[in-house]
Amino acid sequence: MDCQSEDERWIWLSFATEHRLILSAHLGDMTQKAANEVVKQTCDRINENNLPLFVTDGRKYYKQALLDRYSYIVEFPKTGKRGRPRKSKQIPLKKLKYAQIVKEKVGGKLSNIIKRIIFGDCSSIDDSKISTSLIERENLNLRQENKRLARKTLAYSKEDEWLQYQVTLQMTSHNFTRPHAALKKENLKQINGKTWKKHDKMTPMMSIGRTKHIWSLKELLIYPYHKNISI
Repeated sequence: MDCQSEDERWIWLSFATEHRLILSAHLGDMTQKAANEVVKQTCDRINENNLPLFVTDGRKYYKQALLDRYSYIVEFPKTGKRGRPRKSKQIPLKKLKYAQIVKEKVGGKLSNIIKRIIFGDCSSIDDSKISTSLIERENLNLRQENKRLARKTLAYSKEDEWLQYQVTLQMTSHNFTRPHAALKKENLKQINGKTWKKHDKMTPMMSIGRTKHIWSLKELLIYPYHKNISI
């Protein structure tokens, strides 16, 4: 964490939309270094043998961070002619799929939304999946529920280190202890000879199969963090 000032402080968030799972919440300034870190944290927590579609806003940092992670270098042979030799080139892996949502504003109001495919075959990318609405909602939740992000209050966090601790706790609590309305597990019950269709509540960690129950906050806080989660 190396934010030069409070104005440059930014929380980089990554989100697995299908499971409503927060993969990374990294505090950093608006630089390539911070983008590289959030991409690293995200990719370390997904199945890299079967990459999902990455979708971000139009900031340039994400493209380079993903390219550095999923690419190979092509070296061009020397021609023997005068002049500078041709520079090596980064080529994205075929499995990398990445798209951007670019929002255009006129007079402070949203006028147009452009969906731009950066890496990947257009025919293999579902246009309806190119969206940032869910992570934008999660950004709103993050700010509504964390008083350390409320400016001009006594609770506002002035030190990056402690804000990162709080954001990490909030991310973990979201994944383990809070059932999400969009995540429901079908449960058929027999009552008096009739079948009733019920839905059990689920947390994001239950949705990906890492846990089998909704954790209490106490259970989360006393669980040995260095152990693998297998309950």
